[in-house]
Amino acid sequence: MTERALNILFLCTGNSCRSQMAEGWGRELKGECYNFYSAGIETHGLNPNAVKVMQEVGIDISSHLSQTLDDLSEIVFDVVFTVCSHAHDNCPAPLKQSRVIHVGFDDPPKLAKNSRSEEEALTHYRRVRDEIKRFVSNIETSLS
Repeated sequence: MTERALNILFLCTGNSCRSQMAEGWGRELKGECYNFYSAGIETHGLNPNAVKVMQEVGIDISSHLSQTLDDLSEIVFDVVFTVCSHAHDNCPAPLKQSRVIHVGFDDPPKLAKNSRSEEEALTHYRRVRDEIKRFVSNIETSLS
């Protein structure tokens, strides 16, 4: 009998940026080992700059949907990674039956808010994208 792959959720406030990038990296780097999903406490729509910086590294998340946990109600999550403090502090009760691990990443839209150019704004998205990649690349460390 083979074991089923773990269902891993990346949870953020609006499921628009960090959790979407994490899901994209998860599927790209570890998709043969785990089932990756992302959701938000609420939905804010897919962030176009997140899509852009992921495309720069060959990962297309443009078809991802910004969704809440209600949209994933059929799935039992083994592990939930909260990628922002708000999601961690407001983690819905049903998810508390899962193993919940907080791994906070800076909020690119917030960091980019006062940027003087699109290129300067994208620098924040790229940095967080790369931090998320490093985390996902070593996700087994957090799962053990």
